[in-house]
Amino acid sequence: MHRTFQVHLPADRTSALVRDLNALDDVIGLALFTGDSEKPKGDMLTIHLLNTGADDVLRSIQHHCQGTRYLVTTAMNDSLVETSKTEQLENDVDEAIWEEMETGLRHHGRVSTNFVALMALGGVLASIGLVSDPAPQAMAFVAAAVIAPGFEPLAKIALGTVLGQWPVVKRGLWSSLVGYAVLIAAAALGFWIMQQFGATSPDKFLQNPEVKSLSSPTAKEIMLSICGTLAGALIVASFRKSVIAGALIAMVIIHAGAMIGVALVIGRPDLALEGAERFGLDIVLILASCSLVFFLKQQFFHKRKPIV
Repeated sequence: MHRTFQVHLPADRTSALVRDLNALDDVIGLALFTGDSEKPKGDMLTIHLLNTGADDVLRSIQHHCQGTRYLVTTAMNDSLVETSKTEQLENDVDEAIWEEMETGLRHHGRVSTNFVALMALGGVLASIGLVSDPAPQAMAFVAAAVIAPGFEPLAKIALGTVLGQWPVVKRGLWSSLVGYAVLIAAAALGFWIMQQFGATSPDKFLQNPEVKSLSSPTAKEIMLSICGTLAGALIVASFRKSVIAGALIAMVIIHAGAMIGVALVIGRPDLALEGAERFGLDIVLILASCSLVFFLKQQFFHKRKPIV
């Protein structure tokens, strides 16, 4: 997808920035609206560009506007038509910029009423899956993995670490701690409620093949998680949010967390510990995969820090 940036900047910085932008081959269209920005006061630029040049444009904006108050908004275009640039448009890259990644992860992984509620619902769904037969179990696990926003806070930790953005790391840690504490507690409560209504029993949990699988994962199952975590990192880095569900389904972090809560309810701390080990493994895999992907993107493509 190609891009449009809109920049509101002080009038005394406009001419130098416009000169630099005109020199960039990846800038396809450039419009200047003198004095049209009221907040912040100044000029307004609309920039249509190839995704390939997004970092160069942002680097130039940051250079010319540093020390002043300015505003940058970014958007993806459904199409961009310029007959003299057909080949460049065809060969444009599919990369998200750091600012979009951080904003997306913040939106999906910030501690809020909606975030906490979705993590709780994911925990309850996973607890249902842990005492269900194979067909409804698969449905419950898939639903829990997609509903609970458990990947984004951990990805935010990796993003902040790679870019040296420590406030981002702090927010990711807080979201992860709150979110997974809620998920584990909700899974425990969900199982307890099912017990009270006679819908399940400790034996159904203890005899469930998935509990044994989580307790003693095979190389095949660990490989599945590795593929899922790497895919999740690449999806975030390439702004393919619509297909993130596939990566989440490959991980077991949500129902491994739920296993901790259920095991504590039935008085099996040994199983809770085994669930915590599998839960911790997926956390490590997510952090490692995201750190690797984001590091490589920084070294070979972006080569800059975010504006903020």
